Amino acid sequence: MASEGRDEHLMRTTCCPCGGGHGHAKEAISRRCFIQGIGGATVFGAALTGLTWASVAAAEAEGPAGPVRKPLVVKPILTYDTPQPRPQTSWRNWGGIHTQEAAEKELQLIKKELAQIEQKADFPVEFLAPTGVRNGNELARVSDLDQADTDIIYAAGGGMNLFDILSKRGKDIILFCRHKSGPVYLWYEIISPRYLRQHTDSLKVKGMDDGDVVVDSTDEILWRLRALCGLKNTLGTRIVAVGGPGAWAQPRDVVPNLVRKVWKFDMQTLPYDELGALIKAARADSAAVKRAKDRAATYLKDNSLTLETKRSYVENAFLLEQVFRGVMKKADCQALTVNSCMGTIMPLAETSACLALSLLNDAGYMAFCESDFVVIPSGVLLVNISGKPMFLNDPTYPHDGIITLAHCTAPRRMNGKDLEPARLLTHFESDYGASPKVEMSKGQVVTNIAPDFKLERWVGLKGEIVDAPFMPICRSQIDISFTCDSQKLAQRMPGFHWMTGYGDYMKEIGYACKKVGIQWEDLTA
Repeated sequence: MASEGRDEHLMRTTCCPCGGGHGHAKEAISRRCFIQGIGGATVFGAALTGLTWASVAAAEAEGPAGPVRKPLVVKPILTYDTPQPRPQTSWRNWGGIHTQEAAEKELQLIKKELAQIEQKADFPVEFLAPTGVRNGNELARVSDLDQADTDIIYAAGGGMNLFDILSKRGKDIILFCRHKSGPVYLWYEIISPRYLRQHTDSLKVKGMDDGDVVVDSTDEILWRLRALCGLKNTLGTRIVAVGGPGAWAQPRDVVPNLVRKVWKFDMQTLPYDELGALIKAARADSAAVKRAKDRAATYLKDNSLTLETKRSYVENAFLLEQVFRGVMKKADCQALTVNSCMGTIMPLAETSACLALSLLNDAGYMAFCESDFVVIPSGVLLVNISGKPMFLNDPTYPHDGIITLAHCTAPRRMNGKDLEPARLLTHFESDYGASPKVEMSKGQVVTNIAPDFKLERWVGLKGEIVDAPFMPICRSQIDISFTCDSQKLAQRMPGFHWMTGYGDYMKEIGYACKKVGIQWEDLTA
């Protein structure tokens, strides 16, 4: 890629716009920069230093094989009233719940519907017992409100003051109204003009809009809860950044600090000299080396896998994966990214990072190449929403309803369960190491996310895999078809790297983005 007219950049040996194989020797990051705080020009986060191979190896051998998503805790609240008849005047509002007996019956219906949602959920969710309230005093006596991440207000009746009290608590809220699924609710009539718009023509309730209203459908509740579960597990993510956090073609300190602000990420930097010492110690550990070779041998027995690179590169990748996994467990992290992942890591590990990252993703971790924090939050969110690995990739130029997506590291367990067929090749640009060419399934619907450099706008595109070609580009590659105009996509796609995952999660991603103030632009239609 040519840059600033300099001839050396005409030879592009890396996905990074700087070229030069990701060595970045002249840009080595000091420990002081890692921990520099207020008053310093750069803030990279806490440094993971002083780790020993003994402690990392012990951590790697302990605990569960992979991370587990935290459940979304949901509090269902029925708001209603019990008016008394008065002669010759209006004494009740619209709706079919005006007695305590009707309210108790409704609570049983809610409980039954929530059990059905929980059974269908493909994400961890915990429903607290439904509670009925008629006024603020009764709401104040609800003992488990603070346990919930999200409230579902079953708006059968009651005044706006109940909604106001709940919204001011800062929890996410879904407003549910009945039309035909049970006794019709009062707020089916007035949720927009009286509450959301507050008797005006514009939305007035901070943090809520029409997307938070559901009528009748438990499936509509389900996908919103899936989105909120993903958001809960994404906010505050702790991630190991080998070589420090970065951002493709952007100032190194700007985007990571935006990610800290918007997504509350806790970035734990592992300096390369520390990683080098760990790898050196691991290579001197005969038990660790034997385990890596044994795991590689088992992996290579897969009949859907072909080996087209040196076996030693694969074995070294399994050893590197053991180091990475131990570091993550030691740092209490479920995510990892590698900066300068081509030229810098190869002399240390005597392989490329590609296969090691692929293995981590297949095990349920979130492992990213290039340390590009422009796109990493979208990958973390997509994984936490879908429960499936993501594919960080380089997009190309859209044309004729097709775009090619490619990268040298991709998970094989793209549907979260089954291993896709794959070829193990060298990393393309270096012709070194071990990189999987994952033969992703033709006909598979995929969600694609293209984040902008400013963390203000994400573009979403639903597509279908139509081919898994083998061009002289990054090894894992897919052609996807899409329905929007190709020129429109070319004009609207921001940033550079994309995230891609199996399944249609466009609504969930958009709903989660709204909660953190990122504009979601769905180009599917």
